[in-house]
Amino acid sequence: MAFRSPRAAPDAGQPKARIGALKTLWPFVMRQRGLFAAWLVALALSSAATLSLPLAVRKMIDHGFTGGDQIDAAFALLLAVAIALALFTAARFFFVSLLGERVVADLRSRLYGHLLDLDQAFFEQTRSGELVSRLSADTELLRSVVGSTMSVALRSTVMVLGSVAMLVITSPRLAAFTLIGIPLFVLPLVLGGRRLEKISRQSQDRVADANALANETLGAIRTVQAHAREPWERGRFGDAVAQSVATARRRIGLQSIITAVAITLIFGAVTVVLWSGAHDVIEGRMTAGTLGQFVLYALFGAGSVGALAEVWNELQRAAGGMGRIGELLVERPGIRAPEAPASLPRPVRGALRFDDVVFHYPSRPDAPALEHFSLDVAPGETVALVGPSGAGKSTVLSLLLRFHDPASGTISIDGVDIRSLDPAALREQLALVPQAPTIFAASARENIRYGRLDATDAEIEAAARAAEADAFIRELPDGYDAQLGERGARLSGGQQQRIAIARALLRDAPVLLLDEATSALDAQSEHAVQEALARLMEGRTTVVIAHRLATILKADRIVVMDRGRIVAQGTHAALLAQGGLYAELARLQFIE
Repeated sequence: MAFRSPRAAPDAGQPKARIGALKTLWPFVMRQRGLFAAWLVALALSSAATLSLPLAVRKMIDHGFTGGDQIDAAFALLLAVAIALALFTAARFFFVSLLGERVVADLRSRLYGHLLDLDQAFFEQTRSGELVSRLSADTELLRSVVGSTMSVALRSTVMVLGSVAMLVITSPRLAAFTLIGIPLFVLPLVLGGRRLEKISRQSQDRVADANALANETLGAIRTVQAHAREPWERGRFGDAVAQSVATARRRIGLQSIITAVAITLIFGAVTVVLWSGAHDVIEGRMTAGTLGQFVLYALFGAGSVGALAEVWNELQRAAGGMGRIGELLVERPGIRAPEAPASLPRPVRGALRFDDVVFHYPSRPDAPALEHFSLDVAPGETVALVGPSGAGKSTVLSLLLRFHDPASGTISIDGVDIRSLDPAALREQLALVPQAPTIFAASARENIRYGRLDATDAEIEAAARAAEADAFIRELPDGYDAQLGERGARLSGGQQQRIAIARALLRDAPVLLLDEATSALDAQSEHAVQEALARLMEGRTTVVIAHRLATILKADRIVVMDRGRIVAQGTHAALLAQGGLYAELARLQFIE
């Protein structure tokens, strides 16, 4: 399934709009003004040297075979022009290639940073493999545009104009014959260009589909192998690749036809010109050197027009890629800092308040995740949220982290509406331990340091000891410097959870959010971690999500949720006495 931005917007059916998308590159080019200017100078000099070459050839033919000093001068001039052409062409290649590298690096950094700022609603509707494809495959197309195609386009344009001017000066009559071929050449470009651009966009979409599928499958390789689904996944990927190849074949076929027709027409015109010029030489109306000069200018012009055909084809492909990137760059996060963000009072006490909150996930607009939800959590209080799956427990944490904003109602911390805060400043006051911890492909030390980037090694190790992670980390081949592998592949589930707990301990935030934080631990480790968490909770506001009721028996208050509403709250003993949903959950876990 090809990416379609949920809030995007350019009209995908308009080729002109997508060709115009290449204008988005211009600000990135202008950030490299020095390189751009150096390239233009080198381009001008190399083009001048190229256009001087036929003049040197004419001198060589007409005067280089008459003897004496004229031979030496004619061939010396030809050699000097060739050396100048080589030096200026090398300089042009160097400057434009480096310009392409820097522009694409800048664009990738901008796109990656922009993606990091988008809200969770965007990522819930977009596959990460699609985004990776745009960061890699689509930006590679743009590297070709800036580092090669742009140079070829401008150089060929200069050469076409220069060659036409010199053709007219050399022989106006033959030039008239040559120029007849230009409209014949442009016609297939105009007719086939729009169709080619559309197919190029489809080709990029099919490549993105294959990349997204591979990314998803490799990220779930344990599940794939556990179910012995390797043949099925190979088939799925093979089908996706086959679709991308079929689309690419259509693009290549059309591009080949356009190129063949254009070259046939332009060189047909050159042949007619040569035939007429040969008669002029025989009849004495021009010298052989003049005809040679005219032929070279005609070949330069024809070659440049042919190059412009290739440039047009490349621009069609690049326009599709830039259109896909442009769709991301115009995305705006629904969650962002206000123009004048408020500040939390210092020190942050951690008083939390949900006031009549209503929320629906964008992907499920008809099913309320929270409905008229109200909850007050006092500073330093530990509140546990329990209830069946889908009751809205994790949604409470998502809204508190401001991954989403409620449809109505307010959420505040220390009396300040969180929508008036900079989301980054709000999240600095929260420490989260998720049910499925994220482990980066980095060392154990760097994974824990992610909680607080300025932490010392001693503080990292202290957090690991408190989370019962120090022992198994030291048993790794390189200890704290051991690489944990992609998604923590070298660790067990319980070890990954303890790394995440150590990260939260290191963060030392006034509000602690625990989403089944001990679900993957064995009984011995769970007991030790619970003691560490108990010490951490002292003086801090803690919201705990738990399915295992044994882990929250000592909570100050247990809030029972069902279908997005609070149905009961109180201590463990009080809720058991009341009966109802909590008593049923307790009976299932403790009695049965």
